[in-house]
Amino acid sequence: MFELWKPVKRFRKWESLFIIHPEKVEEKDQILERIKQIVEAKEGEVLKIDEWGLRKLAYPIQKKKQGYYVLIEFYGLADLPKDLEKFFRIDERIIRFIIVKLEDRFSPTEKDVEAKQV
Repeated sequence: MFELWKPVKRFRKWESLFIIHPEKVEEKDQILERIKQIVEAKEGEVLKIDEWGLRKLAYPIQKKKQGYYVLIEFYGLADLPKDLEKFFRIDERIIRFIIVKLEDRFSPTEKDVEAKQV
């Protein structure tokens, strides 16, 4: 007769640019693996990882003039950035980061397939 109300899982899509300390570049694989674990814990997936490499910073950060830039694109549940931000703030290997929402309503079934084909 009546269907019970079911909460709808709303996925969102973000991208994050972060800078790894230049002396900790050899640990970048561990950092990326931890980020993937955080994203997958919120029912998401990392769509793209773009490593820009070692670049000069616009201004010195922690007396360093270079940093290893990484851009990742991912989707997940609405509270995912909170957990990711917590990781970025605690980990001393990350010297700067930003997380930007790309899409408010993301359907992983359609767009995920398109992104992996490109």
